[in-house]
Amino acid sequence: MSLMIHRPRRLRQSPNLRSMVRETRLAVEQLVLPLFACEGAGGRREVASMPGVFNLSVDEIAREAQAAAEDGIRAVLLFGIPDAKDETASGAFAKNGIAQRAIAAVKKSVPEMTVIADTCLCEYTSHGHCGVVRAGEVLNDESLKLLARTAVSQAAAGADMVAPSAMMDGQVAAIREALDENNFEGTPIMAYASKFASGLYNPFRDAAASAPSFGDRRAYQMDAANAREALREAELDYAEGADILMVKPASLYLDIVRAVRDRFDVPVAAYHVSGEYAMLKAAAQLGWIDEERVMMETLLGIRRAGADIIITYYARHAARLLNH
Repeated sequence: MSLMIHRPRRLRQSPNLRSMVRETRLAVEQLVLPLFACEGAGGRREVASMPGVFNLSVDEIAREAQAAAEDGIRAVLLFGIPDAKDETASGAFAKNGIAQRAIAAVKKSVPEMTVIADTCLCEYTSHGHCGVVRAGEVLNDESLKLLARTAVSQAAAGADMVAPSAMMDGQVAAIREALDENNFEGTPIMAYASKFASGLYNPFRDAAASAPSFGDRRAYQMDAANAREALREAELDYAEGADILMVKPASLYLDIVRAVRDRFDVPVAAYHVSGEYAMLKAAAQLGWIDEERVMMETLLGIRRAGADIIITYYARHAARLLNH
């Protein structure tokens, strides 16, 4: 038998050795838990297509944030689900809106929790699109004014960070200017920089009741085929002052995560979205996969691709395993 100088298996022989040479590490501090705030009191309604995920009333969302903090989670991403909607998304920037009350409740319950506010209009518009609609068209520049107003109201309610997700051209610049003019120059922006028009969002639309009443969002969210354009979008948000660049979805777009990580010197976030979560849940319920193992492998893969921050509905579950 010829001499084998290189035997990679030598460093795989025990858990200690494998841990010692592990190249990528997943930490609880990198996880962000999305939460859905709804009207009412004592409300906790499970989302049918997302087992283990709930629409939570403001009092319940404060309790959920406290429980997440006990698991080690340090940041949540808040979405508001109002009872009433209109064409101008007035609930998005209402002083006493559902998101604003949820932000305040979480900060009161868990002051140390970093609260990130999703800054969009689709949950609040009667037509379900992410901006102002006229004659069947989503108007970019008119929508910027409402997005900026929403971001300011979220910061005023106590949000530590805002996350514009509407994919309107110039939204980061408009929000940065509005925040600065209202003495929130210290509030960072996590930009949904490369957000693709994906079929993986359907369970989220069940959770947030935000499906468009006509058409779709392909005219403003990105074509799944375009990688160079994704970098162009990230470049524009970076130039406009984004503090963190996000790629959404995550696991089917790991090439984009890596490309953004390699190109820019700001933190990169990736959103492990509702459909990605739902697929793992469904396969696990059918007994086809080991849920915990595949969950951790998925999150580690997103991290290995270059994400500094992972937004995932599995955050608490993963945190408990990481802390074990």
